[in-house]
Amino acid sequence: MDANNYLLGLAKRNVQAYVTNPKARAAMVTGSVAEGECDFYSDIDISIYYDELPTEEELESVRHNNQGSARLWFLGDRSEGGFAEAYKVNGVECQFGHVTINQWEHDMATVLEQLDVTSWVQKALSGIVICIPLYGEELINHWKQVAANYPDALAVAMVKKHLQFFGLWGLQENYFVIRDGTLWQHQVLVETVQNILGVLAGLNQLYYSTFQFKRMGKFIGKMYIVPNNLYLRLENIFKIEPYLAAIQLKELIQETVVLVELQMPQIDTSLVRRKLDWRHEAWKYIDT
Repeated sequence: MDANNYLLGLAKRNVQAYVTNPKARAAMVTGSVAEGECDFYSDIDISIYYDELPTEEELESVRHNNQGSARLWFLGDRSEGGFAEAYKVNGVECQFGHVTINQWEHDMATVLEQLDVTSWVQKALSGIVICIPLYGEELINHWKQVAANYPDALAVAMVKKHLQFFGLWGLQENYFVIRDGTLWQHQVLVETVQNILGVLAGLNQLYYSTFQFKRMGKFIGKMYIVPNNLYLRLENIFKIEPYLAAIQLKELIQETVVLVELQMPQIDTSLVRRKLDWRHEAWKYIDT
């Protein structure tokens, strides 16, 4: 049996003890298991939706029923309507998100209606689009339809949010070197690439979050509005000298700005164009 089928089978087995709880209304598996891209380092991502969250005693009973290990980690606050936990089953890390239906629908609205482009919920929305329902299929499929209807206003908000770039002149000169700024220099590279992807995600109406961002090639492969050879060019950015990376990034940003101007002419790109050519000149001492 391959890794995908094995982990999907384990997910279906593990979820049964949760959905027998009358408070549970729906459950799904997402991530690499849902996409069929597992390897032998993959974990299992399961989300379970409730009218009311299970108690700590109920969770402990399920973990024991699943022959799980001690809890590996716990995130969140049940008073805020949701939390996540993880434990191992047969050596596989199994991650369980527990959330009330009211809280999840509120979270979706923060992105789809309130246009919160910084929310981690974008990652969750991308997950529900590709998920495999394990229980309460009608409710899960309803949310799939909601998430699939990417709002035009969200696309515009994404482009506006990410259409900002640190002056790349600093990578071409000794600005970071004389400030002992190696870490900052790499941060600028990463954030610039993240913003390029954020702009393109908006243009292509794809949910995007920098939180645990993986599978860049597959993500770029979903884009139809994109600079040529984007994946290879971004990969190369982190393999060359910073001054060369700055030259290539400037070209990518310019191409991305052109795409914005073509697809969303209502967005003002004049500031980002000016910043691309701006340089921070060293001042000179003048004896007064």
